[in-house]
Amino acid sequence: MLSLQPVGYVRTPYRATVEVPKGPGAQHHAEGVLEVRPEFEAGLLDIEGFSHLYIVWVFDRAGACELVGVPPTDTRPHGVFATRSPRRPNPIGLTVVRLLRREGTRLHVAGVDMLDGTPVLDIKPYLSSVPAEELRRGWMDEAGH
Repeated sequence: MLSLQPVGYVRTPYRATVEVPKGPGAQHHAEGVLEVRPEFEAGLLDIEGFSHLYIVWVFDRAGACELVGVPPTDTRPHGVFATRSPRRPNPIGLTVVRLLRREGTRLHVAGVDMLDGTPVLDIKPYLSSVPAEELRRGWMDEAGH
């Protein structure tokens, strides 16, 4: 059995899932604060040098897993691994946020899409070497999104 512990929690303006913008073209500009637990503060050394961060978090209020579902942006069913559905076998979320500033164990960020109080499992600097012309968007391109 895998056992994970949160490194912190995120504070966001979102109290319910209906408040979080979803789907292609959704704008994620909301600001929030990643509150890192004090025992992990040393792990934040030099994080200020990065403009963006990956946040690995838990869909702690998601329902039961659904392997196939119809996303709100299409009328066709798709497998959970081809969507960003929260109803996953392992309810793990991944978000890229913009780092605004650090205040001790608090990281002020923009681009949050998680609910207030969501557990954060990990924080990593965002680095991408995939050229935009090589990216493919699967069924989302087919659906015109």
